[in-house]
Amino acid sequence: ADGYYEYAMGECVYSASDYSDMVFLESYSFNKVVYLQFNSTEGKYVGYTEVGVKYAENANKDQARMQQAKAAVDTLCRPNAQNSDTAVRDKS
Repeated sequence: ADGYYEYAMGECVYSASDYSDMVFLESYSFNKVVYLQFNSTEGKYVGYTEVGVKYAENANKDQARMQQAKAAVDTLCRPNAQNSDTAVRDKS
């Protein structure tokens, strides 16, 4: 219907069992259009729209935010993947 739709999504993507290829993606979308994304492989925010480019410039200057985003593979992704993988393996 009428209105706006904005959301943020964090993803941990990997295929290797030792998590060596793990990537953290943090995406921001407005009305289904991704305007800003952090990719831990690139180590920076990238803007995909005019406003997203401005947000990326500001986010990349914010040292605390950058440290947190860059550390997410080790602080968020890897521990949760290990817990999930263990839970799945323990059920078989």
